[in-house]
Amino acid sequence: MRIIKLDKLEDYVFRTFNTIFMICLVIVTLYPFLNTIAVSFNEGLDTIRGGIFLLPRKFTWQNYRAIFSTGTVYHAFYISLLKTSLNTVLGVFLCAMLAYPLSRKEYVFRKQITTILVLTMYFSAGLIPGYMLIKYLGLVNNFWVYVIPSLISAFNVIVIRTYIGTIPESLVESARIDGAGEFRIFLQIIFPLCKPVLATVALFIAVGAWNSWFDTFLYAPGKQELSTIQYELMKLLASTTANNADPALRAGVSAGGEAVGRAMVTPASIRAAITVVAAAPILMVYPFLQKYFVVGLNVGGVKE
Repeated sequence: MRIIKLDKLEDYVFRTFNTIFMICLVIVTLYPFLNTIAVSFNEGLDTIRGGIFLLPRKFTWQNYRAIFSTGTVYHAFYISLLKTSLNTVLGVFLCAMLAYPLSRKEYVFRKQITTILVLTMYFSAGLIPGYMLIKYLGLVNNFWVYVIPSLISAFNVIVIRTYIGTIPESLVESARIDGAGEFRIFLQIIFPLCKPVLATVALFIAVGAWNSWFDTFLYAPGKQELSTIQYELMKLLASTTANNADPALRAGVSAGGEAVGRAMVTPASIRAAITVVAAAPILMVYPFLQKYFVVGLNVGGVKE
């Protein structure tokens, strides 16, 4: 009886400390983002005083009005959305198509191709040869530079291939007996059964494509119509760091000359607002993919 009581006491103490620790961890994790939201909705001049924590002290929409009044954010948002959508759809489908033959034991060159894919994860030609290749392909200052170079990811292919290896071989054999070809087997049997790992890979690709700004900086820096929301954010952060923010934003005046609250907009408040705008789409998509994330990552990333 005494041992049972001690076990219950230890379990109670562990659960208590574990709950407290996890609550503290959640607070530490969420606080920076909640603080950014509070700053984005707070009056710019009041933000300079500091002391903004979880709630805005002087609520205002002026920061968001100043951002969207410039006219460049709407188009940059559209380019980022189009870029992310194409990367996700095409990347998931093509990685799955490559992973399927590499998962078949009867495919003669599957080990050699897998080895080459793994090597690309450790070695690369470098920045200059990569840029020269993109230039020779005619993709500089071209929208497809956002899509074509990143269609195939070695890591994603290996994760999907490992997951396909867990699907019973009898399903494929029965489909072949019924006369189905390899492409039909892939589309009607393998692809639907890979939903958890495909959702996980889709999340990886979408987050990477949405957050990427270096490709714009490298391949289309002088073409405003190809600018992405993250590149606009990077330029704003750079101008803020150099204390050389856009005069229209500093003065609280739109690009067309319309006043949006003079002396109420500051670089710090603008930076917080555009950070929220850039992060919102991914935060809205993630809850729909979360239920597949753990299952897909565990099964696709571990080979028993």
